[in-house]
Amino acid sequence: MSQTVTEDVRCRVEDLRISLPARGVDVVDHVDLTLTAGEILGLVGESGSGKTTTGTALLGYARTGAAISGGDIEVAGHKVRDLGPAQVRAIRGVTIGYVPQDPSSALNPSIRIGAQLRELLDLHDIGTPDERAERIRQILPEVGLPNDEAFLRRYPHQLSGGQVQRVALAMVFLPRPQVLVLDEPTTGLDVTTQGMVLRTLEELCRRFDVAALYVTHDLSVVATISNRVAVMYAGRLAEIGPVKQIFTNPSHPYTRALLNAIPHLHRPFALTGIPGRTPAPGNRPPGCRFNDRCSFAAPECSAEEPPDVEVSPGHFAACIRTDALPPWDPTDRVVADTDPRRDRKIILTVSDLDIFYGTSHVVHGVNFDLAVREIVALVGESGSGKTTISRCVGGIHDNWEGTIAVEGEPLAHAARKRTAEQRRRVQYIFQNPYLSLNPRRTVEQILVRPLELFGVAKRKAARERAARLLDDVQLGESTMSLRTNRLSGGERQRVAIARAIAVEPDILVCDEITSALDVSIQGSITELLNSIKAERQISMLFVTHDLALVRSIADRVLVLQNGRLVEGGLAADVLDRPQEEYTQKLLANTPTLDRWMDTSAG
Repeated sequence: MSQTVTEDVRCRVEDLRISLPARGVDVVDHVDLTLTAGEILGLVGESGSGKTTTGTALLGYARTGAAISGGDIEVAGHKVRDLGPAQVRAIRGVTIGYVPQDPSSALNPSIRIGAQLRELLDLHDIGTPDERAERIRQILPEVGLPNDEAFLRRYPHQLSGGQVQRVALAMVFLPRPQVLVLDEPTTGLDVTTQGMVLRTLEELCRRFDVAALYVTHDLSVVATISNRVAVMYAGRLAEIGPVKQIFTNPSHPYTRALLNAIPHLHRPFALTGIPGRTPAPGNRPPGCRFNDRCSFAAPECSAEEPPDVEVSPGHFAACIRTDALPPWDPTDRVVADTDPRRDRKIILTVSDLDIFYGTSHVVHGVNFDLAVREIVALVGESGSGKTTISRCVGGIHDNWEGTIAVEGEPLAHAARKRTAEQRRRVQYIFQNPYLSLNPRRTVEQILVRPLELFGVAKRKAARERAARLLDDVQLGESTMSLRTNRLSGGERQRVAIARAIAVEPDILVCDEITSALDVSIQGSITELLNSIKAERQISMLFVTHDLALVRSIADRVLVLQNGRLVEGGLAADVLDRPQEEYTQKLLANTPTLDRWMDTSAG
């Protein structure tokens, strides 16, 4: 895709093609990118779009079964495709660095932090021993870590998640690279830790003139940290341009569809997903690859590949209908906040809840309630106690004191000690659908099992009910015969939701159920949950660290810090007028698109 870049170019990718030789298909093709000194380029798109494949190609790497089969990759003057394996290894970690999604994978758990940092410099023979020690002492404060001997003697397991990520950043900046590839480095972190890591990363790139490619599916993070944004779909760039242009004048229907799935922190939005799924290599439609999912598609969109259209200086979109798109209005999906005067019929009451892990007291005297057709969000940093509370409500963790009652009827501590009716009324949806669904069972078996277990329906009636449930979660009866390994992450989570609502519960406990999903899938899951709440009269306890999502899905929000409830109330009140310093800190660290709400924003 054409680009207008005149600054100091550190990395240039032209007509990149990555293929699967055994299948004779391309994963990525015709990709052009430039990275300049001090710039962060955000590369966004759904899972399967080719983001990570493109990012790792800058390091001369292609996953097993794939090959970099075309194009030029130039990194700081090195033509990567012309280098031999030893030469590529020599520039990795020195000229070009890489930060993985899981920072712990970059650290050896059996080696102390100081030794790992020194080993990196020793490996590449950078400086004398004294110079290496001095460089380590200098870089650690740069990433907000102590440089004393006590810290250097720690092992990775003795650090918090944020500290581990900062050590990974220290390692990658230690050799002073010119180019950096960051592969979802803040996924899974709470908002406070994520905010610290993003600020550190932005400052270091600017200070050391490092050109960075930031691969992510989180457009809110990109809006916060990036200078330019490239939107990728089905192995090609759909749109690229300055961050302001992408968010105030998105000119490709795919970019607009992604933005329609993004929640905003200070206004509630009706979130929507994108119908269908990203086509796999070998199954991509002719013409524009998005045409089969595009609400603006015309017959000519499937006839030939669209050219790059220059929308404004440095802003390009691969779409033949850029002039036909209506003006972008980011406020057209704003909905009303929860009415503070509404009647509340309480269904769940939690009183004086104290929770323990062994002898450790982790949650202290928590009190709250949940009304019928209400969604209450539990938010806070990692370790605040939100998931622990939800597990007690679901009967998964039984070491607690206090009272958890449904319509005044106290629940036993463990699910096994609750009556069948009590278990039916409270259903739990886990964070990871890859682990919560039995891979040996078909979708039909997964859904029929709880129906028969709780006596809701049997045999033919159970199968018919399972088919209706799949329609309710927008999957369809054709899914029934499939095992879960044939489903995407979003489809698996929909099966998990269908299983939970199969027995007509009164309360759903949702534990970070959108945290690992693409924004488009998150939007569709949020839309689904809101419809379930309205149509089935179901109440939900919604655990999340995404405060922007809270505004679009929750009626009320409870803020937890170190196992204590520090603030609670209507979502609009807490998010717009936080009273506690801790809540204000969480909000300040939350990436948001709110600055782009007004299309005239600068």
